[in-house]
Amino acid sequence: MKYLRRLVWFIATRLLVLTAVLGLMTIAFYFSMNAANIYIILKDGMAQRAQTVMMGESPGELEKYFARSYIERDNVLSSIRTKTNPYERFRITGFDHRLNMEWMWSWPWDDTARATITERIPAIDGRILAEYRQVTPQAQWAVPRWESARYNVVLARENGQWHIKNMTYVGPYEPGS
Repeated sequence: MKYLRRLVWFIATRLLVLTAVLGLMTIAFYFSMNAANIYIILKDGMAQRAQTVMMGESPGELEKYFARSYIERDNVLSSIRTKTNPYERFRITGFDHRLNMEWMWSWPWDDTARATITERIPAIDGRILAEYRQVTPQAQWAVPRWESARYNVVLARENGQWHIKNMTYVGPYEPGS
């Protein structure tokens, strides 16, 4: 009886340890999968947002990445609707978009995630449109800089796909901070 009890206890402890290790591996896998998906949504969505503002692309493409309620209240996108877009006088041919995800958290079983990102566009290729050259002083022919910024982002998973639900401006991006 003593040996049977020891055998059962030995098997039970090994099964408990194995179950705990497999559970942690599963949680790590789903966390990593969510982190990769979220990074891609953030990178592509923020690049599409910049492209919509600078190059005049259709805002309808943004619905792949952003919740419709956020698109309607985004300050950067509102410059298109209010005709205060500083890039409308320019023909933008390309830009260097950089996004860094500083922090992200999402439980594997949860449908919301939080992230802190920094967005920079260090180079914008473009030139002023011909119709604005006559009325704009030559000192203002340079393409305006994109404001580098840090954001707190809330994402939600809807129908298996992540969408940016809200972005809060934290402050300007400062290298080395």
